Amino acid sequence: MRKGGLKLKLADQPFQVLAILLERPGDVVTRDELQKRLWPDTFVDVDHNLHTAINKIREVLGDSAESPRFVETLARRGYRFVAVDVGADLRSARQGAHKQYPYSYGRRLLACKRFANTC
Repeated sequence: MRKGGLKLKLADQPFQVLAILLERPGDVVTRDELQKRLWPDTFVDVDHNLHTAINKIREVLGDSAESPRFVETLARRGYRFVAVDVGADLRSARQGAHKQYPYSYGRRLLACKRFANTC
């Protein structure tokens, strides 16, 4: 994935959140489920950490909370990966969204859900 010609990487925590969302596209992943999977026996500020991770994912994907194309927030419930037809969204991003969001997308990022952060 590139922005302005520079290769971008998604930090470990946002990458893990994205991977969990990609396991069940279209389904709500609750905040509790994310907490249990990401911080099972640890006391952390879950709200802050999830908010930060989701914002980073949106930043990298050129997404927004107001008009989500990839990650939707469901107030007090959790998050949902909404780009069910990823291929169509990626084609759309390549064909015109780059004017609004100067990112180049590739199937590789969204298809790497359970693998190491090498996308």
